[in-house]
Amino acid sequence: MAERRRQILVVDDDEGMRELLVRYLSDNGYDVSGVGDGLSMKRHLVAHQVDLILLDVMLPGEDGLSLARGLGGNGPPIIMLSARGEEVDRIVGLEVGADDYLPKPFSHRELLARVTAVLRRRQPAAECGRIRRFGPFEVDLDAHSLTRNGEEVDLSGAEFALLKVLLDHPDRVLGRDALVELLKGYERAPFDRMVDVRVTRLRRKIEPDPSHPVYLRTVWGEGYLFSPGGAGRK
Repeated sequence: MAERRRQILVVDDDEGMRELLVRYLSDNGYDVSGVGDGLSMKRHLVAHQVDLILLDVMLPGEDGLSLARGLGGNGPPIIMLSARGEEVDRIVGLEVGADDYLPKPFSHRELLARVTAVLRRRQPAAECGRIRRFGPFEVDLDAHSLTRNGEEVDLSGAEFALLKVLLDHPDRVLGRDALVELLKGYERAPFDRMVDVRVTRLRRKIEPDPSHPVYLRTVWGEGYLFSPGGAGRK
């Protein structure tokens, strides 16, 4: 049986840019649709399966940041597209739930690499029945789910990818460079804080008190240390 082609939705009010992205990604093996505003995006998501959204920040009506926030990590992974490439805009995009952020103008090859990386992180693993536990949490690596005392904890794709890397490297200090390499989806940029943003978001989901973390701790000057046993708990 042939493998199902991944479904991508391009949301951009620039018709020329939208058609260019649809054509380029279609030529590279994806099924791609395009819409020009948030309302059309919502209607498309109701009627069609979507594996990834390319979402422009500046849209008529509801903007891309608001749309990403509204999905709340429950929808497909999102790559934000924006002509505004300042670090603060990128951080805001990631904080509202985007999996990656790509400033315009960008090369088509870079876009394709980002799309491939984000989809790879969301792809279910080939092994079955892999369960990890720490504290009151249970992680199902195949279902990409996290539960606390049996209740599901909502994680975005980027948050789950970070958690999986940490579970694979317990009680070991990982610097930002190491995490970027292990996450396999982001290109380094000076003063890039994407890893820090993801750590902050994940702490909000797993720590009893995010301001005093016991599972995902900062080792000043070195990086982050994940302690499944909750080392450092008072």
